[in-house]
Amino acid sequence: MDDKEALRVGAAVRRRRRSLGLTLAAVADRSGLSVPFLSQIENERARPSARSLERVAEALETTTAALHAAADSARTVDVVRAHEGGPGVRRVARGGHQLHAKEYTGEQDTGREYQHRNDEVMYIADGAAEVEAEGRAYRLERGDTLYLSGGVRHRWRATEPGTRILVVAVAEHIDATFDTRR
Repeated sequence: MDDKEALRVGAAVRRRRRSLGLTLAAVADRSGLSVPFLSQIENERARPSARSLERVAEALETTTAALHAAADSARTVDVVRAHEGGPGVRRVARGGHQLHAKEYTGEQDTGREYQHRNDEVMYIADGAAEVEAEGRAYRLERGDTLYLSGGVRHRWRATEPGTRILVVAVAEHIDATFDTRR
């Protein structure tokens, strides 16, 4: 592993710490490392030794391999070709990343109400759609974007043939809710 790869583990450390609801001080107590050093690791300004990373992993109730795997997923470069996927719904990004993206094509109307824990953006690439959110109706046309914060109940349907909608959201396995304790 080169220096740049070693530095990237910081984001994985921060995500794991936050998912456990721990402060830097709590991880410092558990690992025996200093808060400033842990902060430098998380902000990718310090490269932890193998032993220091083991101590951090133990404090975060995980393994160094898991932290490296999470860091590796952060460095993914993947192309999804336009012809990949089936009619109607197509993943625009593969894997378990921080963002979840799908393209919906055609006359979609599941009648289903959605409520996601994290924020999402809906972009109308072609056609038009109607979205009902928080009891209010929105008519969206080509080029329009709708932002929905986490927790907003909503439903939508395409209103024109050939409508293409891109929905990008923070993945459900990520806790992107704001917490002042962190």
